[in-house]
Amino acid sequence: MIPLNVSLSHYKRSDVREEIIANSKDREVVAKFNENFSKRPDILRHQSDVLELAKQGATSFHASEELWRNALQIDTSLKRHELDNLRIGWDLVIDIDCVVFEYSKIAADLVVKFLRFNGVNSISCKFSGNKGFHIGVPFEAFPEKVRNEEIKKNFPDAPKRVALYIKAMILPEFSKRLLEHESGNLNSIIEKAGKKYSEIIEDGKEGKKLNSEPILQMDTLLISPRHLYRMPYSLHEKSGLVSTPLNPDKVLMFRKEFAIPKNVRISKHRFLDKTNVEKDEAKRLFVEAFDYTAKQEIVKAEGRKEFEAPHDALPEELFPPCVKLILNGLEDGKKRALFILVNYFTSIGWGYDAIEKKLIEWNAKNIPPLRDVNLLGQIRYHKQMKKRILPPNCSNEMYMVGIGVCKPDSFCAKIKNPAQYTTKKAWMMNKGKSGKSRNKTEIVK
Repeated sequence: MIPLNVSLSHYKRSDVREEIIANSKDREVVAKFNENFSKRPDILRHQSDVLELAKQGATSFHASEELWRNALQIDTSLKRHELDNLRIGWDLVIDIDCVVFEYSKIAADLVVKFLRFNGVNSISCKFSGNKGFHIGVPFEAFPEKVRNEEIKKNFPDAPKRVALYIKAMILPEFSKRLLEHESGNLNSIIEKAGKKYSEIIEDGKEGKKLNSEPILQMDTLLISPRHLYRMPYSLHEKSGLVSTPLNPDKVLMFRKEFAIPKNVRISKHRFLDKTNVEKDEAKRLFVEAFDYTAKQEIVKAEGRKEFEAPHDALPEELFPPCVKLILNGLEDGKKRALFILVNYFTSIGWGYDAIEKKLIEWNAKNIPPLRDVNLLGQIRYHKQMKKRILPPNCSNEMYMVGIGVCKPDSFCAKIKNPAQYTTKKAWMMNKGKSGKSRNKTEIVK
């Protein structure tokens, strides 16, 4: 609960009102009066609008991630295509809100570093006002299309995909950084995070391992149409602090004392600043995020369970035509091919050392080759999963057909999956050798 004299004193500052108005351009804006939001839709045009609402008791202001031609035309009765036509874009806002503030700082720092690693430079960051941070990337940095999907209309699916991908990629380092922060004390992490032992600690052959996924809270995963975020320089009703923009590369140095209303200074790092944005700078991020989440969807949709691989590695002469074509080298579809190959090789009994050697040989034939971080990262990720999962089925048009390597021979009509092609051929060879049926996953040495 924020007293009227406190909120009014804060919003009387013309520099604060100027920043709120700058952030409100093309957005639906909703005022909050301690516990209750004002009627939607609404917008802010002038600094006087902010002050008038503050006089009426407004304690904070919240804006849409979506950008609209005219936000006042938004109506709950509008159909999906009507909203798509009204929407001119949307900004990516990743809401990091871990239970422990120091853990939120670590997560925010990792997100910023990961975005920079992927070539995104127009990154902004602000303290949420309570326990977390908002990381922003403006719409102007996005590609127009990914997988023939128009990004402007792909809300909220696209930001969910990007958030899922970022979370998956930073999770191992997040676990490592938490352990470093707590000097390896797992009990301290359990206590601070308010989690049960079984929720975040995995007991394996190599000892106890931290699973930090339940701790890493990224609320962008839960967004829906007309999702709102707390605007910069808005007060937070629970903490009484200000949602303060900051230098994204110095998030670890931020202290809550900076956000006490009387201490707040206008930052030169404006949240979701759209000046100096390079077109398509986030293209790589979006493409890889869509590729990553598409793979997860395929595994889920096909209901593929862990596959019991042969005891001995099956030889190359039993490879299906699609795998042989991939191994000749590719110009397009290399990341999808990498996903196929890793799952294929593990499904036919190959060890990770042999897989890595084979993939390095394959990558040398690609034009241009994949980056080592992508190649070796896929192998490491698969190895950490400790599961053998079949490659995509032959009927999945996104993979073998999509990258142009589905050139079936007469045997392909008898199988549904590249790995099945090889194991079934091996079984038939063994049956012919012995004159009786043997284990389908065993091959004559």
